[in-house]
Amino acid sequence: MVTVGMLTPEDRAVWQRLFDGYNTFYGRTMSAGFFDTAWDRFAADTDIHALGARVDGVLVGIVHFLTHPSTTTADLCYLQDLFTAPEARGAGVGRALIAAVADWARARGCDRVYWQTHEDNTAARRLYDAVAEHHGFVVYRLAL
Repeated sequence: MVTVGMLTPEDRAVWQRLFDGYNTFYGRTMSAGFFDTAWDRFAADTDIHALGARVDGVLVGIVHFLTHPSTTTADLCYLQDLFTAPEARGAGVGRALIAAVADWARARGCDRVYWQTHEDNTAARRLYDAVAEHHGFVVYRLAL
């Protein structure tokens, strides 16, 4: 059974391993300072948030998210990072994390939760297509 809840100080090392796995998947190498800053922000739980999924008490998945205003609706919740340990994939961890973020956002009056993934992330897209709607938008980035 998958349970989802807040991360605790004892989760720090496993969280970092999972978050490093997420960043490695997307071809990024992050410094130790990056992880320290991110952990501090998640621990503060003010502007950016994190939840962890556990199977048999073991942290096997993480999700990071934030809210922001919208010009056309109530606030939106952006699910920024979602990662499940390879050994726990297919056990409902990702689905449970998305549901927990949706519950969190609904309780705070958000209009919707949204996220993005790379078009060739077929495994994740199978889950995303099952739990949400793809509206065909294309994402552009302007590096600063």
